[in-house]
Amino acid sequence: MSIPARTSQEEPSVSLKSGSPWAVFGVVSLSMFAVSMDGTLLFAAFSALRAGFPEASAADVSWVLNAYTVVYAALLVPAGRLADGHGRKKVFISGISLYLLGSVGCGLAFDVGWLVAARVIQAVGAALLTPASLSLVLAAFPQDKRAVAISLWGAVGGLAAAVGPSLGAFVVASAGWRWAFYLNVPLAAFALWRGARVLTEGCQPTTPRSLDLLGMGLLITAIAAVALSIVQANAPGWTQPELLAVAGIGLVSMIAFVAWSRVSSQPMVDPGLFKSRTYRYVNLATLSFGAVFSMMFFSFFFYMKTIWSYPLALAGLAIAPGPLIVIPAAAISGRIASRHGYRALLVLGCLIHAASALWFLRVPGAEPAYLTHWLPGLLVGGIAVGMVMPSLSGAAVGQLPAERYAVGAAVNQAIRQIGSVMGVAITVLLLGGTNLQRADFDAVYLCHIALALLTATFCMRIKALPRQ
Repeated sequence: MSIPARTSQEEPSVSLKSGSPWAVFGVVSLSMFAVSMDGTLLFAAFSALRAGFPEASAADVSWVLNAYTVVYAALLVPAGRLADGHGRKKVFISGISLYLLGSVGCGLAFDVGWLVAARVIQAVGAALLTPASLSLVLAAFPQDKRAVAISLWGAVGGLAAAVGPSLGAFVVASAGWRWAFYLNVPLAAFALWRGARVLTEGCQPTTPRSLDLLGMGLLITAIAAVALSIVQANAPGWTQPELLAVAGIGLVSMIAFVAWSRVSSQPMVDPGLFKSRTYRYVNLATLSFGAVFSMMFFSFFFYMKTIWSYPLALAGLAIAPGPLIVIPAAAISGRIASRHGYRALLVLGCLIHAASALWFLRVPGAEPAYLTHWLPGLLVGGIAVGMVMPSLSGAAVGQLPAERYAVGAAVNQAIRQIGSVMGVAITVLLLGGTNLQRADFDAVYLCHIALALLTATFCMRIKALPRQ
């Protein structure tokens, strides 16, 4: 059952106490910066977490990353419906509050189980605030400014995700892994205070819909089972039949989720969203690029620490130039997309990203040569991220009517997180062992190239211009 369409006069808007849509943008961008940064910051803390919990394996510690991402992905769509049905400000404030609580809990964790549980609380909060934040931004800006606003909103998330590893490396090296979580506390607290003052509900929420608990359970089971079968592929405690059984559970759960969505009266994901060819292919592209993005940054720290023997703080500094170029690239891309559409921009960005992976495959060797062998590929990759990541977010909602912004954006962000889970799982599978050699990274970069080219292929199928 789809949400009834509003007329153009009923398009949601947000009344601002400050009188400026940029006040809304500032509040929600701060919260999205914290959430997006948290998704990648632990790439740098992975080794420190393994040292802090020596009884845990690499696969066990990977669930500190993946438990967050799995729950975040599975709850984004219900959160979008909650935002539409109960009020965007109310859901946003609830989300940032839970995220703050989870961050404190992570910093206080005394074992991996506690840490994973606190990460789940963080994920619930992050899932609540994400679709509400995009809806607030979309409603605050006039139609002709939305492409730029969406691109900047996506760029903030992309920048934070890209900055996360370098900032995480500095914080963990300076103060320990617990401060990788305490870092979120002042950001979330300020966003909570500012959001309560600045945001108001400028439109009537739609009729609330019941949550699809069965759909949520099936989706969580599907993602978690597939990720588990990948990260444990080389674990001595797992046999091949057991891994195949786990992967089979994931596949069956995903098929059941799709089938249930088709027959349920109030499904978690409305199949009607995917009647749009553009929306289908944008989400396929988001899935593959989400895996590429995670593999790129996660493998970076493996390379710096094991092949070039960089200390963590120096590795964090070495990755910084790439993220710094994301924002200007995204801002320019947003202006281009508002005039000429997303398709050519996305295809070119994916090809550039494949070229950066080819550079890393062929150029860097076992001997450190950062300025000549690493920096060029890093800068090219940063430009590509700025072109692709925010444009995928914009293209996903560009063809949707206003009343489906929150749900449509939530589905797209959920799929990106599923891609991230797969990227982390593949990287742990390929690089999670000991005594890594330079040749061990070739498979990662080949996967990177293949997925970037696959993303470009999907992007060629989307409609060029945003909805007017």
